[in-house]
Amino acid sequence: MAAFFKYLLVGVCNTATHAAVFTSMLAFSGDQAVSNLVAFTVALSFSFLANARFTFRVPLSLSRYLWFVAGMGSLSVSLGYLGDRLGWQPMVTVTLFSLLSLVLGFLFSRWVFREKRGWIFR
Repeated sequence: MAAFFKYLLVGVCNTATHAAVFTSMLAFSGDQAVSNLVAFTVALSFSFLANARFTFRVPLSLSRYLWFVAGMGSLSVSLGYLGDRLGWQPMVTVTLFSLLSLVLGFLFSRWVFREKRGWIFR
């Protein structure tokens, strides 16, 4: 259970990082799409590094990073698409993503950061 609380702490820092980068980028560019993409990329990279070192204590690797980006990015895009299609209010989409990324993201991260791997992580 200690790993989940570390993951939660990294998530709080990730959210703060995303908000800070988004706000800064928006102030300079005025473009929400670009600002959100840059903020997501920076925050996701921070989460990967922090979770690898702090939460799961495993070595960094490009394959792990790519799996992490693919998984979390897919969850983000899928929920955004679903929210658009179903006409959800933006706050519903963000709240649902936050809750799902906490639970599903943690389970996915346990797989990504697992030490014993098959051929795909060598």
